[in-house]
Amino acid sequence: MLALEFPPISHLIEWPDLFGSGAFAVNKVVVLALVSALLVFVMFFVAGRKGSLVPTGVQNFAETIVEFVQEGIILQTMGPEGLHFTSFLLTLFSFIFVCNIWGIIPVLYFPVNARMALPAFMAVVVWLIFNFVGIKHQGLGGYFKSMLFPPGVPKALYILVTPIELVSTLIVRPLSLAVRLFANMLAGHLLLASFAVIATALFKATVVGAALPGGLLIALTGFEVLVAVLQAFIFTILAAVYIGGAMHPEH
Repeated sequence: MLALEFPPISHLIEWPDLFGSGAFAVNKVVVLALVSALLVFVMFFVAGRKGSLVPTGVQNFAETIVEFVQEGIILQTMGPEGLHFTSFLLTLFSFIFVCNIWGIIPVLYFPVNARMALPAFMAVVVWLIFNFVGIKHQGLGGYFKSMLFPPGVPKALYILVTPIELVSTLIVRPLSLAVRLFANMLAGHLLLASFAVIATALFKATVVGAALPGGLLIALTGFEVLVAVLQAFIFTILAAVYIGGAMHPEH
């Protein structure tokens, strides 16, 4: 029954303040975000202190994540030069995943990224970094030239391509990053909450009648784990693609 104890429907999109007020108010979302950051820091700090030649436990788990980010994301999108961004992309992936996974933890039941503020903040950080990297590697004029006039495009198409690239790079990229993560996590959270309410109501009426929605709830919970990993991966790999594109405009 503990797994069916979702917060009230009114708390799915509204989070009462726990303490403080105004801009400094702390609610459930803020607490979970801070705990997520602390968990990621502690895990890599403990893993880094071990430094065993034959990794076990936390070190083995942390090294697996590092290897996944380096080989599955950075080398595939940015090349060896992108390994300098391992710390940033590793932190991004780990933090997003932990923030997402709260959505299936009994009693808590809330993915932090189902609130727009955090995805929007991370998208702005990625936006600042890939623009900074582009200007650093190409110079201000070179960066905007490669952005507005992509190499290999016939000059006659620039009248169409240039405004599209301008809006895409400066507005659509950060907006799509934030909205994709936020919308997927909120939709999954609402779906889980809906099935939990149905399963709870049917369970109180008849255990047999709750079998189908209860089974779907369990399946959806497993699917949410996959979504949590997938959304962390998509956000991180897109960040790597944008940064890599700013470093290597010819690609």
